[in-house]
Amino acid sequence: MTLLALSWHKLNEHELNRYHYSAAIDACARSCSWTEALQLFIEMAQGSMKSDTIAFNSTISACEKGGKWQDALQLSGLMEQTAVESNTVTSGAATSACEKSGRWEKALQVFSAMALSEVISSIVTSNAAVSACEKGGEWQKALRLFSAIKLGKSEPDAFTISAAISACEKCGMWEKALLITFLSAQNMQGLNMIGFSAGISACQKGGVWEKAIQIFRVMAMCEAER
Repeated sequence: MTLLALSWHKLNEHELNRYHYSAAIDACARSCSWTEALQLFIEMAQGSMKSDTIAFNSTISACEKGGKWQDALQLSGLMEQTAVESNTVTSGAATSACEKSGRWEKALQVFSAMALSEVISSIVTSNAAVSACEKGGEWQKALRLFSAIKLGKSEPDAFTISAAISACEKCGMWEKALLITFLSAQNMQGLNMIGFSAGISACQKGGVWEKAIQIFRVMAMCEAER
């Protein structure tokens, strides 16, 4: 339901329920209208309607897209306070909101809390956590998460691998970057051009040109086989 449709129902004095509001909030989230999403969420609460998981998730997602990480975390905390069930969408949006705003500590807090609450993480949520560490220059934490993902139920994808390699590259850990690059290529995991480039850059910064050339040749071989 769009905001226009919701307004039409109001003008015609139709009784609105939480499903109408949840649909309208979801429409706002999809169109990146975080202010409207929050406004509707507050209006929903003021109307004595109990917000459900869909309404919370859509509002958190809207805040994530709008770069409002603090609002996203407050809403996530409010879910716990009001005993509304959270899921992977909740944690994923909240983690991503922190990651996009460069708040790696907060992203890890959300990710860790999700593990403690026994909510199964998706690869999207895991990727957001790894990326947050990469952007924060926390290569050790990024690699610990990367290892945990490999040992868990989720399979690392191209984004996970690239973020792990990039984390090592940014911190001058060319040996680690080289190892992840070669192992991922050897195991036929989803290593893409971004990951290969990060590996080459890491070796370049480390002054090991022969290793950079080796990665380049592996990259060319992988591209030829696709």
